[in-house]
Amino acid sequence: MSDENVFDSGSGLNLPALPTSTGRDIKLFSSGEEDSSLYFTCSGGCNELEVRNLHYEVDTAAQIPWYERLSEFKMPWEVQGNKQTAIKDLNLRVHSGQMLAVIGSSGCGKTSLLDIITCRDEGGTKKSGEILINGKPSTPSLVKKCIAHVRQDDRLLPHLTVRETLAFVAKLRLPTHFSQKQRDQRVDDVIAELRLRQCANTRVGNEYVRGVSGGERRRVSIAVQLLWNPGILILDEPTSGLDSFTAHNLIITLSRLAQGNRLILLSVHQPRSDIFQLFDLVVLLSSGSAVYCGPAKDMVPYFTSLGYPCPRYCNPSDYYVDLISIDRRSPEKEAACLELARILAAQFQEKVKDTEDFMWKSEEHNVPELENLQSNIPSVPKKENSITVSQQMDHLPGRLHQFTTLIRRQVFNDYRDLVTVMVHGLEALLMSLLVGFLYFGAGEERLSMQDTVALLYMMGALTPFAVVLDVIAKCHTERAMLYHELEDGMYSVTPYFFAKVLGELPEHCVFTLVYGLPIYWLAGLNTAPDRFLLSFMLVWLMVYCSRSMALFVAAALPTLQTSAFMGNALFTVFYLTGGFVMSLDNMWQVATWFSHISFMRWGFEGMLQVQFRGLTYSVNLGNFTINIDGIKVVEAMHMNQFPLYSCYLVLNAVVLVFMLLYFLSLRFIKQKSSQDW
Repeated sequence: MSDENVFDSGSGLNLPALPTSTGRDIKLFSSGEEDSSLYFTCSGGCNELEVRNLHYEVDTAAQIPWYERLSEFKMPWEVQGNKQTAIKDLNLRVHSGQMLAVIGSSGCGKTSLLDIITCRDEGGTKKSGEILINGKPSTPSLVKKCIAHVRQDDRLLPHLTVRETLAFVAKLRLPTHFSQKQRDQRVDDVIAELRLRQCANTRVGNEYVRGVSGGERRRVSIAVQLLWNPGILILDEPTSGLDSFTAHNLIITLSRLAQGNRLILLSVHQPRSDIFQLFDLVVLLSSGSAVYCGPAKDMVPYFTSLGYPCPRYCNPSDYYVDLISIDRRSPEKEAACLELARILAAQFQEKVKDTEDFMWKSEEHNVPELENLQSNIPSVPKKENSITVSQQMDHLPGRLHQFTTLIRRQVFNDYRDLVTVMVHGLEALLMSLLVGFLYFGAGEERLSMQDTVALLYMMGALTPFAVVLDVIAKCHTERAMLYHELEDGMYSVTPYFFAKVLGELPEHCVFTLVYGLPIYWLAGLNTAPDRFLLSFMLVWLMVYCSRSMALFVAAALPTLQTSAFMGNALFTVFYLTGGFVMSLDNMWQVATWFSHISFMRWGFEGMLQVQFRGLTYSVNLGNFTINIDGIKVVEAMHMNQFPLYSCYLVLNAVVLVFMLLYFLSLRFIKQKSSQDW
C-alpha cells in the first residue's frame, strides 16, 4: 500500500484524489508507529451494493397513524387500503470509490429506495427482488455492520461541543480494545476529514441554542457515522435546507470520502450544475422507475440520443428532472407525463438489459473501468492487525460501558442548559415562596386543622403537575435522536434507561429541596427533625411518582399533544381521588379503585399522620373548649387505615410500576418523533 493512502496522526489527515479503479484500504495510525496501525475494511476492502429487480409497493392508508384516523371516525378495519408503487423493477450496482446520486422530484421514490436498502421500509406491503451487500442478501444485522445512514434531519444534543459529541460516540461505537488515545486520535482524524477544526470546540446548537452553522451541523451528523469507518455511507437529502455554497462544499466533502474507498449513496432533488458534475453515477427516478442509471457525464449524451438534448446554458439535472416529473394539475397532463416516463423507463431497460452493472455507458466507455476493481485491491499484509467492520460490531462496548458513557453525556448536556435549569429552579422556588408566605401570615400561632390539611395536600399537588409537563416536553425533544441511535445499534435500551433515570436524579433532588424547604418552614409545620425528614421524603416520592408517570406517558404515546393530554388526565384522576376533594367513604366503587393507586392519596395520608400525630388541637364549641388529639382528625378523614410505613411502600411501588412501564415502552414501542410517523 502506497504512502499516499496513509492517515498520519503526526501530520494530519491527507485525502488526495485517487482514481476510482485503485483499491484503497484506509490505514489509521493510532500512535504514529506502523506496527500498531489498524486497517478498517468491509468485506476485504471492496464494498459493493447491488439492487436486482426491486419492486416495492406502499399502502398509503396504513402509513397514516391511528390517532389521525380518529378524526375520521373510522375503525381500523374500516380503513380501505391504497397501494402505490414506490419502486418498480429497479436494478443498479455500485462499487467502492463511487458516489451515486438518486435524483428526482418529490414522490419519485428516492427516500423509499434508501429506506429499503437500510431495512427501514416500514409500511410497505409488497417487496420483490433482492438487495445484495458485498454479495450477501441484505439483513438488518448486515446493514448495521456495513452501512451508515445519515438522516435528512440532524438529531444531536445541542449543548455538547462538536468534539464532545464525537468523543461520546467514539466511546459507544469503537471496539473495546481501543485505548483512549486511539479514540481521541480517531475523533481528531474525522474532524480533520470533514473540515470541522474551526468549530470543534463550539456547541452544536439547535433552533433555540446558538451553535454551529447549518452546513457544519450536517457535517457533524456525517462525522458521527464516519467514526466507526463504514464502508457504505447513505445520506437522505444531505443538501436540504442549506444554501448553494454550503451544499456545494458538503458534496465536495462527500466526493473526497468516496475517493477514500467508500461507497457513497445519496438522494437529492435538483442539484446545481457544479454539484451535478461531482457525482460519479446518477440514477434518475420517475414514479419509482429508473429512466437513466449511469455515469453523470454520460447522462446528457444518452438523452440526446433519444431526442431530448439539453439546451445550452441549462443545468442538466434541472432540465431532465422537469422532463420526467409528473404534472398532476389535471388528469390529462398527469396521464401524458406518466406515459412519457413509462416510455423513457422502457427504453432505458432495453438499452441496459445485456449489461452486468445495469448502467448505460457511451461508446468511449464500452470497457468498464470498474470491472477489475476487485482484483486490483491489495490484500492486507498478514503482519498487520486487520479489523473488519463485522469484527468491530462484535466487540462493541458492553452495557456497563454504554451506561457510564450515556450518563456522562446526559449530565454534560443537561447541566449546561443553564436557562432551563434556572427556570425550573425559580419556578419551584417561586411556587414555594408564594404558598409559604400565604401561610406565614398566621404569625407565631399554629395553623388551624383545616389550614394544615389544605396545605399538606397542596404541597403534594402543585409542583408535581408542573413536573409532568416539563418531563413530557423534554422526552419528546430527545425522542427522534433516541430512535435513530437505537436503530443504528449505538446502544441498547437497558443502559439508556438507567442513564436516563439516574442522570436526572440529582436535578430532581435539588428541585425537591428548593420546593420543599421554604414552604415547610415558612408555613410553620412541625419543626421536629424527624417529622421534617419524614415529610420531605413523602414530598420527594410524590414528585418522583409524577416524574416516572410522565416518562411512561411520553414513551408510550406518539405525539407531544397526546402525551400531554394523557399525563394531564392521569394526574387529574389521581388528584380527585386523593382523599381531599372528596372523602374516601363517599366515593363510588370505580373512584375507590383509582384511589388505591393514587400517589396523591398515599402521600397525603402519610403527610397527615406525620404532622398530626402527637399534637393536640383546641376546638371551640360555643362557650366550651375541647382538646382533641391530632391523630383523631386523621381518623375522622379515614386516613389512618394503614400504618405510616405502608405509605412509603406504596409510593415506592408506584414508582417501580411506572418505571417498569417506561422500560417496556422503550423496549417495544418505536420512539419516533411526531413528524416521523
